[in-house]
Amino acid sequence: MATLPLRSRNIAELPSRVFILKTPLTSKAGRIIALRPSTQEDEDFLRRVYVGTRADELALVDWSDEQKGSFANMQFNAQHSYYQSIYPDADYLIILENDEPVGRLYIHEHGDEIRIIDIAVLPEHRNNGTGTALLDEILAEGRQKGKAVSIYVEKFNRALRLYLRLGFVAVEDQGVYVLMKRFPGKQ
Repeated sequence: MATLPLRSRNIAELPSRVFILKTPLTSKAGRIIALRPSTQEDEDFLRRVYVGTRADELALVDWSDEQKGSFANMQFNAQHSYYQSIYPDADYLIILENDEPVGRLYIHEHGDEIRIIDIAVLPEHRNNGTGTALLDEILAEGRQKGKAVSIYVEKFNRALRLYLRLGFVAVEDQGVYVLMKRFPGKQ
């Protein structure tokens, strides 16, 4: 498997705009949530996170495990390359619970918007409040800076209900995806 370029920076080189948790966060399960920049060494983990986001879809196709694995790897490579080319200055972060990698957060601040490029948690670590705690923190940062927070969400993604509950509204339908935004000032 070819190693993909990860445009993550050394922690010492991170600009001040990188999304940093200002206070420690705790999940509903009582686990400490932290973020760190992703590195080349995280590629296998990032691939595992991606595959976890596609498990429900792949369960519906009549393919062998090998075919599903090949397809998921191809899709991960394509998505990874796309994100890196469209958002070269984004922050590609690893979500940690009690120092254990459990997910990824890709985020880009530009102009009057904070774009959540992707947020995903491994299936076995979902539904314990980690994603919600991070989203709450991002939304607070958007309010503080007077910036909208946006994310593209697949229409069948279960997290869509979470975004609606957090005050995001659909602003653009793009077929399989919907662009959702939470505007500054909204509580």
